[in-house]
Amino acid sequence: MLLNPLAELIIYNNFALRFGIGEQKELYLNQDMANHKSALKRIRANEAKRLRNRYQAKTTRTFIKRLKATTDKVEAQELYVKVSSLLDKLAKKNVIHKNNASNKKSRLAKFVNALA
Repeated sequence: MLLNPLAELIIYNNFALRFGIGEQKELYLNQDMANHKSALKRIRANEAKRLRNRYQAKTTRTFIKRLKATTDKVEAQELYVKVSSLLDKLAKKNVIHKNNASNKKSRLAKFVNALA
């Protein structure tokens, strides 16, 4: 059992600090503007989801850059499957718009097919 009720936020702490949002995280956690326990919990949950979404979106962008830097068609096809899956997950969770995901997948498919 975890002793810290903010364990979800701590998991993404390195990510938060790498992007310079560690101070904001502390700011969010120390704000006691809410009057109800459920509202305080919602603030904590929203912050955890925000960090998780940022982490997943950044990971997807990294994979896209890796795919664009690839010159080997077989490797690019394997990466394309992974990237399209990540984009679909982001669209399903409304982190990015579904049309945005479709457009990126289409452009990447053209790129992969054009490789020799």
